[in-house]
Amino acid sequence: MGVDVDELVVRTRQGQVRGRVLDGVAAFKGMPYAAPPFGLNRFRQPQPPATWDGVRDAFDFGPTVPKPPYFPPFDALLTEPAIAGEDCLNLNVWTPGPGDRLPVMVWVHGGAFANGSGAVPVYDGSRFARDGVVCVTINYRLGADGFLFLGDGIANLGLLDQVAALRWVQENIATFGGDPALVTVAGESAGAMSVSTLLAMPHAQGLFRRVIAESGAGHHALTPATARMVGGYLADKLGVPATREAIAGVPVEHLTAAQIALSVDAFGSHDPARWGEVAANLMPFEPVLDGEVVPALPIERIAAGAGAGIDLLLGTNTDEQHLFVVPNGAIGAMDEGMLAATAAGYRLPEGAVDVYRSSRPNATAGDLLAAMATDWFFRIPAVRLAEAHSAGDAANYVYEFAWRSPQFGGRLGACHALEIPFVFDNLDREGNEPLLGTDPPQALADEMHGAWVQFISDGDPGWPRYERSRRAVMRYDVHSEVVDDPAGTERRLWEGIR
Repeated sequence: MGVDVDELVVRTRQGQVRGRVLDGVAAFKGMPYAAPPFGLNRFRQPQPPATWDGVRDAFDFGPTVPKPPYFPPFDALLTEPAIAGEDCLNLNVWTPGPGDRLPVMVWVHGGAFANGSGAVPVYDGSRFARDGVVCVTINYRLGADGFLFLGDGIANLGLLDQVAALRWVQENIATFGGDPALVTVAGESAGAMSVSTLLAMPHAQGLFRRVIAESGAGHHALTPATARMVGGYLADKLGVPATREAIAGVPVEHLTAAQIALSVDAFGSHDPARWGEVAANLMPFEPVLDGEVVPALPIERIAAGAGAGIDLLLGTNTDEQHLFVVPNGAIGAMDEGMLAATAAGYRLPEGAVDVYRSSRPNATAGDLLAAMATDWFFRIPAVRLAEAHSAGDAANYVYEFAWRSPQFGGRLGACHALEIPFVFDNLDREGNEPLLGTDPPQALADEMHGAWVQFISDGDPGWPRYERSRRAVMRYDVHSEVVDDPAGTERRLWEGIR
């Protein structure tokens, strides 16, 4: 190991890496945890990364995986770095420096299994490192590269990438000052769905001690039949046979364009006969119940005891669905007929719309539909995961993020993804203003970030555990408080559903 004024060199199993030190935090970026997933490695399980001689500079984020940009207007709200290059299965580490045995957080990004990367500015781990947590962010294969299923014995490569990154952490993080026995795997949205799946995956056993799941739980996965249909639709778009070899032979940019067209088709159709589970969740590529990597629906495996002994912190935002229907104006186009049809589609009991309306007397049909969709997609799955996991001996904590953004005239509310800069204590990062406005409350970031650091360190974020007898939830707002069974009347509508 060599040190100078602003650089630090450490040794990994692949070779030495040189990072930069700023304000007492060393950052190592773009380090490969697996070989480039192209050429002979295309559509294969992650392969070991190459070794190197000498010292490799780790000053800059590495290439991002193939992915499309976000659709407008979301491209203006969600930062999406795109960095060219094939060595895209890489990760980044922020640390106070080697020599300690500090707790570790591995962050799995969101993006509907189609977008995102570990290089998003708001995921900068400097403030976690400042507070004694070694922070790791990762890339993993997305879209067809990560989740194409053709029934050929290959499945869930994006999840296996996450497992490979966690194994790299087990093998190397001690040299960066982290404790491999104190790893928390955390994620938001598709990242939270991923870590909930990892909680139930045999391949991931023993790789982490704690889990944080923000706005995603263990319900979203495709059956093999649906996933094969999606693979067939993709092959049709490409004009090739539905074989892995044929699809692998298509240039990456053509495959990305076909995935965009496929997503547009899914967004425009709610026909379960054509799209199966995708008709409801609108994600053509996501974890598949292949019977091996993902043996069964994660929530079912967790209810049966998978993940026992793993501490869990999970929660949702009050107005999750507003991110998807406010910026594009869709919330204003929803009417009472659509609201009634949505309630029926979710199999809610008669009178459910009136229950939602009773606690929102001035709400429009769009507001009520968004609240219902928030529950179906995010809150109720989180409740079910907390219920399933609380049967074991491990700690189990639930939060609700309720601070409302002032953007879009206040209509954005406590929308999806809004909590992330508070968790990372990165309110000042470039690109936050479109979601947060100009003056988000730093005191709330101090509070949330501190609780996450505490949970990662000792498994207790500082409020009562979630148990069915009380259902204690920490509601984060300008004035935070513990609330028992928030929106309990609406929660009870979903009994037997989700």
